Amino acid sequence: MKARSRNDMRLIRHRRLRRHLSGTAERPRLSVFRSLQHIYAQVIDDERGFTLVAASTMDRELKGTLEGTGDVEAAMVVGKLVAERATAKGIKKVVFDRGGHMFHGRVKALAEAAREAGLEF
Repeated sequence: MKARSRNDMRLIRHRRLRRHLSGTAERPRLSVFRSLQHIYAQVIDDERGFTLVAASTMDRELKGTLEGTGDVEAAMVVGKLVAERATAKGIKKVVFDRGGHMFHGRVKALAEAAREAGLEF
C-alpha cells in the first residue's frame, strides 16, 4: 500500500471538519490556509459562496513591515488585520475553520490575535 502524504491527510481532516462547519450570513466562517512561506485568512459566507473579508502576508499594506512571512509573528499580524477588516464590515461572530491543521503554532497565533482584535469564536 502507498502511504498518504501529509497534505493528503490534512485534506481528509479538512473535509471531515467541513461536514460540520458552515458559514452563514450571521456567523461567517473564518478559514485559515497555511503554506510554507505565507498564511492566508478569509471570512466566508458559505450560503452565498462569497468571501466577505480576506487578509494574508501577501497584502500590500504588510509588504516591508514583516521580517518573515512564514512565522508566528506574521500570523499574529494577519489575524489582527482580518479581525479589523471584519469588524469594519460589521462582523463580530465567526466560526473558526483551521483547514485541517493542528491548532498550534501559526494557526493558533492567528486565532488568538483575531480574538484579541474583537472577533468572537
